[in-house]
Amino acid sequence: MATSTGTDRLLTLAEVAEWLGTGERFPRRLIAERRIRFVKVGRHVRFPESAVREFIEASTVEVVDRRGWCA
Repeated sequence: MATSTGTDRLLTLAEVAEWLGTGERFPRRLIAERRIRFVKVGRHVRFPESAVREFIEASTVEVVDRRGWCA
């Protein structure tokens, strides 16, 4: 897991939703389920850019080479 260097850009809920190609409801669910790091700034929620990158990396499924396998 990457650590924040203090220069991490904080993204809004709308920016994270756009980056993930989803609606705002999905990042809200990630917060509720504690599946992504976030920062509370008063009543507002912000996401370190590195947290979004980590979430994407952790959710990425690698390709399996099926050549040579019996079907």
